[in-house]
This record gives sequence, C-alpha cells and structure tokens, in this order.
Amino acid sequence: MDLEKIGQFIAECRKKKNMTQQELAEKLGVSDRTVGNWENGRNMPEVALFKPLCNELDITLNDLMSGEKVKEKEYQKKLEENIVNTIAYSNKKVKRIKLICLIVGSVIGFILLVLFILFGIDIRRMHNNEPVLFSTWGFKYAPPINIDDVKIENAIKKYLIQEDEKINHYENEKSFVAMRIYLINEESKDKYYVYAWVLQEKYYLDNEEIVLDTGSSIPYKFELVKENDEFIVNDYDIPRDGSYYAKDMKHIFPNSVLKDMDNVHTDGTIERLSLEIQNEIGLYFHK
Repeated sequence: MDLEKIGQFIAECRKKKNMTQQELAEKLGVSDRTVGNWENGRNMPEVALFKPLCNELDITLNDLMSGEKVKEKEYQKKLEENIVNTIAYSNKKVKRIKLICLIVGSVIGFILLVLFILFGIDIRRMHNNEPVLFSTWGFKYAPPINIDDVKIENAIKKYLIQEDEKINHYENEKSFVAMRIYLINEESKDKYYVYAWVLQEKYYLDNEEIVLDTGSSIPYKFELVKENDEFIVNDYDIPRDGSYYAKDMKHIFPNSVLKDMDNVHTDGTIERLSLEIQNEIGLYFHK
C-alpha cells in the first residue's frame, strides 16, 4: 500500500472539491493536522473514516485504496490488489503495535524491578536499624528490640566493673563502663563473640570533689556463653600496645569491624561514651 500516493490522491480530490484541509477535517470530525498527515503520506485514515471520506471526495473505496481513479475494466483487479494490500498493511500495523507494547512493557517491567530492588534494600536497612538510602514510599518499620543484645551488654559491663573493683585505692571508689558494640557473632547455639569499644573509668570522692583515679579506652573481643537464659563472659582479648597493636587488631577483629573502629576517635564514639559515663557519675555520687 503506497501511503504517499494515496495521500497525494486525497489532496488532489480535496482541491477539486474546493475544500481546505480545515473544511474537510470539520466534515469528518478530525483535526486539520490529521488531514495533513494523510496527504503527506504519514499514515492512513482510520477504517471507520473510509466511507465518509470517500463520500466527501466523491470517490470509491477502491479509488482511495489505489490512490487513483480506477478504470472500469481494471476495477476487479484493483479491488483484489487493494484487499491484499489492506490485509498486509493491517498486519504490519498490528506488528508495530505489538512491538511498541513489548517495548513499553519491558521499560515498565524494568522500572518496577529497579523500584522493587531499591525498596528491598531500604527494607533490609530498616530491619538492621540503618538509615534508608532512598525511600520506603510511606512504609514504616520499627525494628524489634533484641533483648539478648541488651543482656549481653549488661553482662559485659557487670563483668568489667567487677574485675576492676577487685582492687580499689580508695574506700568510696566506683568503676563506670560505657561501650559501643560493633558486632555480635553467634558462633554456636550458646556461644557468642562480641566486638566492642569500651571506655572504662574509676572515680572516687575527695572532700566532695569527684576525682578520676584510672581510665582506659580499649577495643575488646569478648567470648560469652549462655546458661539458663543468662549471658556470662568466659574470656576476652585485647590488642597489645606499641608495635604489636596494628598486627593484633587485624588478628582479633573482622575487617568490617576494623573499618568502623578506625573512625572511633573522629566519629563521636568516644565523646558519646564519655558523656554516658559522666551521666552515670552524676547519678551515683549525688544520689
């Protein structure tokens, strides 16, 4: 089907009828731009407009599909050709529509997949009590408090305070512990490894003045066991000072923990732990 030829034929017939594109468009209930597209060979009129268009231009459907006035002796031959061409054109148009639908569907599917992945990433981060990267689109999640984590932290603090208070230099001396836990690794059903940075300080009262006796800021690896739903510190490991420190850190702590501990003096961790101890000191000595 020669769209350009058909378009030129429509234009010729319209001009013979002394009609503008706007006038023909108004008679057919379409825009003048649509008529312009027909005449430029960009596309064909809709099937529903074939008969009204032919009536306005005083031509037959066979003339329209042929793009010329069909002679009577060639009428049957042209009719058969036009039927075949129309079917071929329709099939081509259907294929094009299917291709467009396939492309649009693929793009939509890809966008939905990306959104699903981003949503999954944020949900996972929310479960880990981490800030979302993108957005959860109104979905809210409150991660449950892990009571075992609280029990583990309390068990470690209790252990460190008890060990530190075995030797006191002053009668009213008191140990305080604040810590940041980076990782709790469940090694087995009742055995846990805990990687933490611990700030430990011991204070006493001297004439109503709170005085610091000893203090330490050290990374720890604790080994805990669980007995009767209670956690007990079984052992611990800390890096040696001096030239051994860097080597011991790599040996004791996982890489993910090491990366976080590298920033302990710049990310506010020490300041937060110190503030926590100061709050406890105020509550203890001024009770």
